Amino acid sequence: MLPRFLRTLASSFLLLSVLTSGHAADPSTDASKPQTPSLGQILGLPLGVGTASTVLPGDASLVPAPPPQALPALPGMQVIGAKPVVFGSQIFSGRFASQGLSGFNPDYQVASGDRITLRMWGALNYEAVQVVDAQGNIFVPNAGPIQVRGVRNDELNQRVDEQVKRTFKANVGVYATLESAQPVKVFVTGYVRAPGLYGGLSSDSVLGFLDRAGGIDPDRGSYLNVEVLRGGKPRAVLNLYQFLLEGKLERLQFHDGDTVVVRPRQYAVTVQGEAQNTYLFELSAADVPATELVQLAQPKPTATHVSVVRNTGVELKSEYHPLSQLGSVTIHNGDLVTFTADKYPTTLLVRIDGAQLGERALVMPNGARLKDLVARLNPSPEADLAGIQLYRKSVQDRQKRSLDLSLRNLETAALTARSATAEEAALRKQEADLMMSFVNKAQQVQPLGQVVLTSKEQADQMLLEDGDVVVVPEKQNTVLLSGEVLFPNALVFKPGASVADYVAMAGGYTQSADTSKEIVLHPNGTVAEPGSSPQPGDEIMILPKIDSKNIEVTRGITQILYQIAIAAKVAFGL
Repeated sequence: MLPRFLRTLASSFLLLSVLTSGHAADPSTDASKPQTPSLGQILGLPLGVGTASTVLPGDASLVPAPPPQALPALPGMQVIGAKPVVFGSQIFSGRFASQGLSGFNPDYQVASGDRITLRMWGALNYEAVQVVDAQGNIFVPNAGPIQVRGVRNDELNQRVDEQVKRTFKANVGVYATLESAQPVKVFVTGYVRAPGLYGGLSSDSVLGFLDRAGGIDPDRGSYLNVEVLRGGKPRAVLNLYQFLLEGKLERLQFHDGDTVVVRPRQYAVTVQGEAQNTYLFELSAADVPATELVQLAQPKPTATHVSVVRNTGVELKSEYHPLSQLGSVTIHNGDLVTFTADKYPTTLLVRIDGAQLGERALVMPNGARLKDLVARLNPSPEADLAGIQLYRKSVQDRQKRSLDLSLRNLETAALTARSATAEEAALRKQEADLMMSFVNKAQQVQPLGQVVLTSKEQADQMLLEDGDVVVVPEKQNTVLLSGEVLFPNALVFKPGASVADYVAMAGGYTQSADTSKEIVLHPNGTVAEPGSSPQPGDEIMILPKIDSKNIEVTRGITQILYQIAIAAKVAFGL
């Protein structure tokens, strides 16, 4: 038979499940409610749940280390670890290396080693695949060698036809086409991940050879200065930003022994914030107009200003400019540029739920108070304006943080309790396992974020926030009873009835009930004074009795149960 503390803790799961199903949901949503588990399911939980299953309580070294937290990314920044992503590095992922460019290129010039399909018919029938020899010729029977090296692809058939018809004046048809480009080996070096000699076709793009070399080194290599050398002399200089932004890429014909050199990156700035492209961008010069960077970053429609953080020697300087006034602004090498949405809210959008016949969303001026919104309501005849409820996202977040902190403290107290004997250690391990299950369940609770409106005067002066949800409840004639009673239910309001009277109507207290911890919650978020009679629409919560030798655990569970019962309904002091 389980100890009394474990039975009490298990019964607290019942209350936690009721709270989770009845109050954890945001009032602005209509999600389906989870089912409350039975007491047998809770007591049947297997041991070994949570981190306590692998250790024995009582050891001071059992305090669980917090999980490593990644460094927070600045808003809008594309990051890998703590580094901004370099614009252009995303193109080298193996897709260019796996696909050769062997399609028809009219400007391709025939080179030695190319394979040419030759067909002749009429007075002479001939079909063969000719390889262009070292002298740049193909050999045609009865016509001799024909020079084709350097001939453009779209002129190849005409050149062969003209040369053949010098021998065969008539009755001979000629068709010549390039079967495949010449296999070549190209050196790839400079600031790439894996410099080396790579094979491909002479018609392949420079992106294919760069991709085979692992791509440009994003920390050092330049995307604006990729040079192709032939015989040690410059053949072409490519700007890959033109390909990324405009789709422009010069078609080159590679020869055996060509060299692709990625030069070092010279200048760069980092862009973050309200922009479509939040990357580290390479610059063509140490100083560029801000309008040039805007073309690269593509600010979002919400962006209004640009902040520039500049390293000048040992000083760190900041500038702030409207987007409309960037004509005279210069961006320098190493700057951190942030696009911001610097807007002053002039209106608030408030959602109306409950007994409202009119619009369900109202636009209020900035600085409006709750009384201004109530004046615009069109409540139904059943509406109870005295019990109006206000829910706020910022309050919900604060309640959730407070609950999570209490759960962490409870977890620490459960896992660091010391034991004098082996029997006590085994019992504490049982307690710790069930405690971890309790913590995991409690972490699923989402507070409502309700703001307490203790009086009409306070409600009248309450400032509204954007995103607030105002609920106009209907008049109720019931009292909700939950927690440690035999039959939790909604009971018909009985004038003058006490909490004990309602508990008696619900079958009485359970064995785990703590009669000193009875909470009566009003619809407007306030808590009734002890001993007062419940009113229509109130909710009575009977909390469980906590009985443990560990004072810290007892205090922690009691605090958390109060937080769940209150914070899931009410936020005090706001």
